Amino acid sequence: MSDPGQPRWLDEEQQRIWYLVAYALIRVPATLDAQMHRAADLSQFEYMVLSALSLAPGRRLRLRVLAGYTASTLARLGNVITRLEHRGWVRRVPDPADGRSTLAVLTDEGMAKVEASAPAHVAEVRRIIFDPLTKTQQRQLGVIAQRILAVTDPDGPATAATDTTQP
Repeated sequence: MSDPGQPRWLDEEQQRIWYLVAYALIRVPATLDAQMHRAADLSQFEYMVLSALSLAPGRRLRLRVLAGYTASTLARLGNVITRLEHRGWVRRVPDPADGRSTLAVLTDEGMAKVEASAPAHVAEVRRIIFDPLTKTQQRQLGVIAQRILAVTDPDGPATAATDTTQP
């Protein structure tokens, strides 16, 4: 019986798997970011912001909700929104339902940027995530991601991305 006061160390197989997962968690965003810079002159984070807005009702989200969806702080998101505003892709407007909140709104030019950037992004996601896996492994990856997210983010980004009514 193990002592509850002692750390539960990873066994050899778990340690090997953890290093693989940790390295993949570093390499996947770096690979996607490099591809987005080459193909669209955007960072992966900027693309995530634009994409989230493109999928939202009315192409608008409260900044707080958008920060949750992108796993970002409001300060970081604010800096990115400012850059995207300068490029004409996003604008900020007061939330008519709550004057204390601000909405990020995707402009027509921003939507055009998303539409122009999406094919290369999807091709890279397919290349690095889906193509190396069988259909069964893809489904398993989805289940694994859901189980990890249930612990690390129980409220989930999918809900935040489509819910513009939460204060």
